[in-house]
Amino acid sequence: MSLEKITSVTGFGVHIPGNDIDTDRIIPARFMKCVTFDGLGEYLFYDVRKHADGTDLPHPLNDSRFKGATVLLSGANFGCGSSREHAPQAIQKYGFKAIIAENFAEIFFGNCTTLGIPCVTASRDDIARMAAAIEKEPQTTIVVDVARQEIRFGTQTVKAPIRETARDGLVNGRWDSIGELLDGMPAAKSTAAKLPYMAA
Repeated sequence: MSLEKITSVTGFGVHIPGNDIDTDRIIPARFMKCVTFDGLGEYLFYDVRKHADGTDLPHPLNDSRFKGATVLLSGANFGCGSSREHAPQAIQKYGFKAIIAENFAEIFFGNCTTLGIPCVTASRDDIARMAAAIEKEPQTTIVVDVARQEIRFGTQTVKAPIRETARDGLVNGRWDSIGELLDGMPAAKSTAAKLPYMAA
């Protein structure tokens, strides 16, 4: 199973400000009654993005200037709360390919990595500079360079550290742990066949 090597992500950005944005805000629990993850993008940030009747509230994702953004910027402790995999799935299904925040909740970070979504960190000041650039010119190209651990936007470059194990998995196409296990199945069967206690 050959996976894409994710060395960088290039796209437009949208800033969703705030710290401690938890997984229930990212995808409310009532939308998790699904057989597959398909369609979850429709409910991303639903309760802060929609009125009860489904009409739009003021929210960055409802701003036409940021339509088609693929890089999400936010604050500290992004993805905290429950460990629901539906949160990164909703982010991916909405169309985001990378997330920039001050830091991430541990399980959320891991769930994103296994979907091939780089979660890179940046300082509060650097995120504010990116947000200002996006607000001024929504079509500002943002390059999240996973391999070099930096972000480039306009004429500026800022540091963007990412945990080494995640960076290695992404840039070398080993970010799906289940895929890794499946790739190793022939070797596992070969080893098992040589073990006397595995004989029927």
